[in-house]
Amino acid sequence: MHIARTGLDAQDMRMRVISNNLANVNTTGYKRDRAAFETLAYQTVTAPGAPSTAESKYATGLNLGTGVKIQGTSRIETQGTLAQTGNSLDLALDGDGFFQVQLPGGTLGYTRAGNFSRSAQGLLVTSEGYQVQPGITVPEGATSITIGTDGTVSATIAGQTEPSEIGQIQIANFPNAAGLQAKGDNYLVETAASGAANLGIAGQDGRGNIRQGMLEGSNVNVVEELVDMIETQRAYEVNSKMITATDEMLKYVNQNI
Repeated sequence: MHIARTGLDAQDMRMRVISNNLANVNTTGYKRDRAAFETLAYQTVTAPGAPSTAESKYATGLNLGTGVKIQGTSRIETQGTLAQTGNSLDLALDGDGFFQVQLPGGTLGYTRAGNFSRSAQGLLVTSEGYQVQPGITVPEGATSITIGTDGTVSATIAGQTEPSEIGQIQIANFPNAAGLQAKGDNYLVETAASGAANLGIAGQDGRGNIRQGMLEGSNVNVVEELVDMIETQRAYEVNSKMITATDEMLKYVNQNI
């Protein structure tokens, strides 16, 4: 019964992961999570290679498992679909990397959601008002903003014929991007597992290119998630039936033996 209970717990947690993926199917820049399982400790009744007689040894042994648990969740970093928006401050990354954002308290956050806007002071900020790093200030009276694939930001000022370069958006990548910790609001933060952020120019050293006027959609595949959901549900039902069967066996023993 204990083994089946661990199966119920593990499948319940997997269902939570799947539910979160489906809930974020329309979240900009969202990367789906996948639950990974691992066995619990084994009880060794007979070790492989132990003597079975004076002249022979056990070829396989006897090991009894004690159940299963969720080892962790891994973020699948495949590219989401790029959708045209027409907004000059909507940016998508075509390839690896993250936009760097200054979070409250001085913490640096990293995101794939490039739905930026301009603050009252002309700063390039997220929808929550967090400043994109390195800071970009759009001059007052700018009539158009152009952002190149390498992150170069240019603005056309009223009365000028040629656009002026006002800064460059840099892209961060990590030795192990899967080690970043999700904090909500589409932000990830650096951890010891992810390694330190490497800031650089978009399109160089494995970083993706910046696409202006586009947003990256979620990489959640609804059909795949629904199949996983059905599989999880069936596994949960089987573990539940195992508890029922074990209970009936114990009941029989108590009443008849």
